Amino acid sequence: MSAVEPLRVGIVGYGLAGRVFHGALLAADPAWQVDAVVTRDPDRAGQAAAAHPGAEVVADVDDLWRRELDLVVVATPNDTHVETAVRALRAGAAVVVDKPLATSADDARGLVGLAESLGRPLTVYQNRRWDGDFLTATRLAGSGELGDVHTVESRFEPWKLENRLGWKRRATSADGGGILFDLGPHLVDQAVRLLGPVRSVHAEIATRRPTGSADDDVYLSLEHDGGRRSRLTMSHVAALPGPRFRVLGSAGAYEVHGLDPQEAQLSSGLPPVDPTYGVDAGDRRGVVVTGGTRRDESTDPGRYPEFYSRLARALRGDGDLPVDPWDAVRALEVIEAARRSAGEGRVVRL
Repeated sequence: MSAVEPLRVGIVGYGLAGRVFHGALLAADPAWQVDAVVTRDPDRAGQAAAAHPGAEVVADVDDLWRRELDLVVVATPNDTHVETAVRALRAGAAVVVDKPLATSADDARGLVGLAESLGRPLTVYQNRRWDGDFLTATRLAGSGELGDVHTVESRFEPWKLENRLGWKRRATSADGGGILFDLGPHLVDQAVRLLGPVRSVHAEIATRRPTGSADDDVYLSLEHDGGRRSRLTMSHVAALPGPRFRVLGSAGAYEVHGLDPQEAQLSSGLPPVDPTYGVDAGDRRGVVVTGGTRRDESTDPGRYPEFYSRLARALRGDGDLPVDPWDAVRALEVIEAARRSAGEGRVVRL
């Protein structure tokens, strides 16, 4: 029996997302073949050519549509996600859109509806479902050891005096800029998966850096089904970050500090097939407290490669897409409610 031919993919955009979060994972998975990369930046074109020797690097997205691609990855600035994804869907490809799916819930709903009407697979790169700390929190919450989980505190506080060069430096919230659009889709998605649908939102949103063009300090308090509560903090101005997760239940609690290592590992060039990939250093153990006893809890290995592994199987008819795009629509509804809450100074019910 002949080997199964790899699925052909084109990557649109080769900044951090295209290079690190998509390109590196696709290059390491034999189920995929990167056929083309779209970037206008000469330095990034050189990086793409070196990382994907068999791919053609082109400057115009129109060069993709003449190819018979199985998948197009949209890793462009946030305000171009929908336009690019629409063109890819109409060209006949399945599509992965980096988060956020769109800059408005209405646009996101329209995009998902189009994909369904065309019968084309569409999914969203919610890679932090496979963060090791989130996998650990999910395991502990599901085991019953913590009892009835009623509160989740989740923080993502990367200290940045200003945004990196590129579109994020100048983008406003209307353009899809700001930390709420950057990290909010991840934190909201994780909270929903732990606690269920969101019923109401209270938000505090601020821009604190003098050079900032969009929000950089955000707090969300979400009420979930059954009165469960998540408190989500995302900030570029916290010089001393709090716990990454604090999960509180009727019988115990789990807490862990620091960040999942996978982004840093991929950025440094560590291949996802390396045995140390996704494994936290020993000093990043979490803590579980139950019944008055306290123990260290090892963090589960992170598994970003699982996204593209699942997607390859789904496109071959074996299993579901790794992320239901309607999940991303609902997260955008929460983000929009958060902006209303902060602007009007009230709790917004969904």
